[in-house]
Amino acid sequence: MLMPNVMTRAKPERILLKLSGEALLGRRTYGIDQDVLGAYAEEISAILDDDIQIAVVIGGGNIFRGVTSASAGMTRAHADYMGMLATMINAMALQDALEQMGLQTRLQSSIKMEEIAEPFIRRRAIRHLEKGRVVIFGAGTGNPYFTTDTAAALRALEIEADVLLKGTRVDGVFTADPEKDPSASQYEELSGIDAIKRDLEVMDMTAFTLCRESGLPIIVFNMNGPGNLKRIVRGERVGTLVYWNE
Repeated sequence: MLMPNVMTRAKPERILLKLSGEALLGRRTYGIDQDVLGAYAEEISAILDDDIQIAVVIGGGNIFRGVTSASAGMTRAHADYMGMLATMINAMALQDALEQMGLQTRLQSSIKMEEIAEPFIRRRAIRHLEKGRVVIFGAGTGNPYFTTDTAAALRALEIEADVLLKGTRVDGVFTADPEKDPSASQYEELSGIDAIKRDLEVMDMTAFTLCRESGLPIIVFNMNGPGNLKRIVRGERVGTLVYWNE
């Protein structure tokens, strides 16, 4: 594994890509937009040509959001488990899209679903990556009260990823929400400590703490920008690099 170089963007060897479930909506109000799913599959396929090992964590917000449902009156733990099942639907959809492109994949679940996915086993996941397979992690951490951001940070550390890439629908981290404030400016590089102090909400605090303790860099970028993922893994400046310099 490459040691994080906080002020440069070295080409990584192994990455963890975090995708939001909401991004799969595309122009739909519910479910999965096949055009978006296909585009993401193409982006992932393109970086395998550069001998990059890639694992993916995907959310389930396009189908079910545990936090939202809990705030509406549902028991939080029950709602979170339902959200984990939603992530598995998205993970299976991405797996199918990748395999239709001829890629080898493995889907691992934090909740036992033996008919459709392997159980999460760290060493097995790493071995799959070493063999050039795309590994998709579903069902979050397998525990309620944790977000898919936290699952992404946890899995990234477990597989010894060089960087955590958070694919969003905006170009990076901004001084304010760019969808609400047109005057917001983008950070090219940002200390994780500063992000916390400024309450920029790059990821939830649990995920951020995991990254901070291990010095895992995060790059937040626009997944909908064609070629962005490939540019990042080639070391180009895309999105916002969140680094730790303690």
